[in-house]
Amino acid sequence: MNQERRNEIVRLVNLRGFLSNDEMTARFNVSIETVRRDLAFLQKAGAIERVYGGAAKKQLFNTEPSYSSREQENAEVKRAIAAGATELVPNGAAVFFDLGTTVLALAALIKRDSKITAFTTALRTAAALAENGLKVVLPGGEIRGGELSLYGALTSENLDRFNFDVAFIGAGGVTAAGITDYVVDEAGIRAKVINNARKVVVLADHSKFGVRAVCNVCPLSSLYALVTDSETPKAVLKEIEKAGVKIIIV
Repeated sequence: MNQERRNEIVRLVNLRGFLSNDEMTARFNVSIETVRRDLAFLQKAGAIERVYGGAAKKQLFNTEPSYSSREQENAEVKRAIAAGATELVPNGAAVFFDLGTTVLALAALIKRDSKITAFTTALRTAAALAENGLKVVLPGGEIRGGELSLYGALTSENLDRFNFDVAFIGAGGVTAAGITDYVVDEAGIRAKVINNARKVVVLADHSKFGVRAVCNVCPLSSLYALVTDSETPKAVLKEIEKAGVKIIIV
């Protein structure tokens, strides 16, 4: 019975990226002490990573999932997060859209009558915004294949020329230590955008919580708001809220 339960925990964590303690106690009808023993056993075996509030998928700090796999994972949840984030887009504002599949979903929802000026380093996002009739500014630079994103010295230098009313940022991972990412160049660009933005909003589904990627982007105190889904553990969100971050749950 113990092994069957532990196998199912590993399966669900690998499928979803994160599984909360509360869900495990309810799903398997066991105590929190039993869940903790299971997670300690599985972490020692190298099957999962224990994080605040539950278990996360075992992943190397420097290993980023491919764009195509991220695009398919939790697609409906990402669309819901994007819809929830639209209320944070001010009319007529200068808005930065980060690269990433959830931010792309948001860009697809922005209408021409919002009259924003959109800035982005993501070519897919730029195309979605332009197709909706919005003014789009690209900072230039080299193109990273797969992601189809701009990076490098030219991108970084040109971003210094702009200030943003709000920046919508993706995340490789979210922990109590802050926002992290997998690619050095992109983490640096995100950090620069965050520094130049009046408000910073992170869009992250539940699978990003407890994941700590190789590059630190910013502490939680740099954020204005976080938009996530209802599968993100409430205990984790309370800790983030203590840092002064507005939480929107869809």
